[in-house]
Amino acid sequence: MKPAQNQASRQAIRHTLRQQIRQQRRTLSAEQQTQAAHDLLARFQQSPTFSQAQHVALYLAYDGEIDTQPLIHWLWQQGKHVYLPVLHPFSPGHLLFLHYTATTPMHTNRYGIAEPKLDVRAVKPVMELDLIGTPLVAFDDTGQRLGMGGGYYDRTLNPWHQHRYGPQPVGLAHDCQQVNVLPTEAWDVPLPDILTPSHHFHW
Repeated sequence: MKPAQNQASRQAIRHTLRQQIRQQRRTLSAEQQTQAAHDLLARFQQSPTFSQAQHVALYLAYDGEIDTQPLIHWLWQQGKHVYLPVLHPFSPGHLLFLHYTATTPMHTNRYGIAEPKLDVRAVKPVMELDLIGTPLVAFDDTGQRLGMGGGYYDRTLNPWHQHRYGPQPVGLAHDCQQVNVLPTEAWDVPLPDILTPSHHFHW
């Protein structure tokens, strides 16, 4: 099979996996989502590396993603700083991270996802974050991550991937998002840690 055909085949498989896994997590009941969110918090609290972080980037759940609200509220209670991703207004495909509090003005971005209204005073340079809680669609037994396809987090995490420089990434997911093997591309950034309600995977 020619390289172009190989890539087309991988892309087709990745597209199918995205559809299947997104559908699986969307079918979780409200009770299952609530339990998963609290179990995720417990996993986070059990890791000294994570629980001691002071500047933590997270995301607001969308499209069946595991809910981060209990984790966010716990971090606030501990006096820690939480940041949310914002689509970069001048650099397509990149993210900014803004300080997030209970009173942060919000709006909906072009993907239908809630994010803080852009305020340069609230921007935290990525390299000053301690931890980036990373959303994902699927992950495999080696820590490979399949995102939504925009490459935002692959670009954000590339310095860490190449040089182990910058905030430590940790994937956050439901247990049903695990697959045996993901077809990968050169730009994919594997994760060293993934938390699910029932496991802390570490590579």
